[in-house]
Amino acid sequence: MKKFTASVLASMMCLSMAGCGSSGSGSAASTAEASGSASASETATHLVGIIQLVQHPALDQATQGFEDELKAELGDNVEFDYQNASGDSPTCTTIANQFVSEGVDLIMANATAALQAAASATDTIPVLGTSITEYGVALGIDNFNGTVGGNVSGTSDLAPLDQQADMFDELLPDANTIGILYCSAEANSVYQANVVKAALEAKGKTVTVYTFADSNDVASVTQQACSECDALYIPTDNTAASCTEAINNVASQAGTPIITGEKGIMEGCGIATLSIDYYELGKTTGSMAAKILKGESDISTMPIEYYSNPEKLYNPERCTALGITVPDDYTADEGE
Repeated sequence: MKKFTASVLASMMCLSMAGCGSSGSGSAASTAEASGSASASETATHLVGIIQLVQHPALDQATQGFEDELKAELGDNVEFDYQNASGDSPTCTTIANQFVSEGVDLIMANATAALQAAASATDTIPVLGTSITEYGVALGIDNFNGTVGGNVSGTSDLAPLDQQADMFDELLPDANTIGILYCSAEANSVYQANVVKAALEAKGKTVTVYTFADSNDVASVTQQACSECDALYIPTDNTAASCTEAINNVASQAGTPIITGEKGIMEGCGIATLSIDYYELGKTTGSMAAKILKGESDISTMPIEYYSNPEKLYNPERCTALGITVPDDYTADEGE
């Protein structure tokens, strides 16, 4: 009997010790799990969706600058889902809705149609635009004060339009009839065209606006503009930027000089531009994204940022071919 009692007591003591051991092991496991959770939080990977309206040098450079800067600031803790809409605005909407369904942490919208699609798709996920000329125009905001508010901010590619208009006097003093060429579907192109038109008319120029609906009628509209004008102006228009070869084929044959709103279009078909650096603009956008994802800034209070040092560039080959004398404050663009 004593042996049985002792055996039972020994068994109970073992069970008790095992219970204590189990409790201790569980506590350690919980601590390790909590530690792992904290570590995972510190190294969380942010998924960033990128909607780019169309592929052309300016937008490509802005996207590259954005990715490079965000990678520099967040390292391996950021992943990109890059989607190109191939110039189709409804596709921008499809992509934006896809990003919302996936629950991305931030959307970068490259070009106006991309921004409009992203802003319509979500009012909670942060949306940063880039290569947007005027946010008030793009988003239909009256009396825009520089801050969108809500979940939208970004960077603007607006260069001083009055200084672009001055380039006609500096490079083409004998050009009296100016055509402005752009895509009627791009709201920011309309804005730029109106500002430059007014500036040129104030100089006594006769200005005619020529618009194409899409890439299909670029060549025919350019042909008409070249036949009726001494020179042309093309703003930062995405459709035109994608069709510079078609525009150049017409303009070079007609001997019509073109001043453009940005470097990429100038390289494709123009003689000169006052242009921003789209890669640097993208980097600025990336820096804004890093602050948002790190929790350092609230997007609702972030003002739109602008590129502060646009540069006068000219295409040496075309200027020489057209016999254009270029002032000393212009820099020759030798291409990439």
